[in-house]
Amino acid sequence: MVERAGSGAVAAETSVVPGVGQRRRGWVLAGLAVVLGGVLGFHRLVPNWPGRVGSLLESFLPWGGVLVVVLLVVALVRRSAVALVALLLPVGVWVDTFGGLLLPGEEGGERELVVVQHNVSDENRDPAGTARTLIEAGADLVALEELVDPQLAAYEKALAADYPHHVVRGTVGLWSKHPLSGEQVVDIKPRSIEEGWSRGLRAVVRSPYGDVAAYVAHLPSVRVGVSGLASQRRDESAALLGRAIAGESVEPVILLGDLNGVVEDRGLRPLTSQLAFAESGFAFSFPAAFPLARIDQVMARSATVGHIRTLRATGSDHLPVVARVALE
Repeated sequence: MVERAGSGAVAAETSVVPGVGQRRRGWVLAGLAVVLGGVLGFHRLVPNWPGRVGSLLESFLPWGGVLVVVLLVVALVRRSAVALVALLLPVGVWVDTFGGLLLPGEEGGERELVVVQHNVSDENRDPAGTARTLIEAGADLVALEELVDPQLAAYEKALAADYPHHVVRGTVGLWSKHPLSGEQVVDIKPRSIEEGWSRGLRAVVRSPYGDVAAYVAHLPSVRVGVSGLASQRRDESAALLGRAIAGESVEPVILLGDLNGVVEDRGLRPLTSQLAFAESGFAFSFPAAFPLARIDQVMARSATVGHIRTLRATGSDHLPVVARVALE
């Protein structure tokens, strides 16, 4: 009798434990879902120290959607109702933040310029082929970065027929179907970089819809290491560019450039606080072999940046991006 009672107690205990473990795992998943939703919704509250962790998080913020999907699959496998309910939070936040980028975008209007932005890479071995890819987009404006000899001459030759107007300052350039004027260097050089570094320009485009101030910029690179995100130079350069654009008297303004940051990155706040960016399209542009983020940007003031998309790969480690800009 004692043996039978004891074995029954053991059986009863083992029959209860799996259910308890399942519920606990459900609450763990629910907790992770709430934390993920909080990070997605309140990423600005994440401190930027040490190692600019806030900017690093914001650089890959759209990929939070992948984590949501992973948690959803696990919750379905575990059949956890509480986890599925909790997942409504990060799903809602992600859709509210990035859902619009999944939409196709509105049809083009009458007062519209098509623009292309591309970091062509100073190691590009096929500048002529790269130029052909850019020409196929039929853009009004083409902005290029990392222009160096002898590739620069190849771009000038290949683009001349379709873009009779162009300006190059330092390693950045602007090609246009419409006349240009007021070309000048925009000084965005951080203090710690030696003289001779020139990566910003400004020109006025005489478009069919009136004058447009066009800026082309290539902000300093950032590095991710054991100490976090090294973006001090990029942030300083963004602030200098932001001040130049804030003082611009010609409207509308279009900024094209490799900004080495995503629009959610707080390091680009001097720009994103005064310029609009794409309303639809993710257009991840870097690295070209497996794009993880869009660091090639099209922004505007007194204008709306419509759908943004990437073009096919060129000889660069970046993908070109093309966008429609509707002028107000």
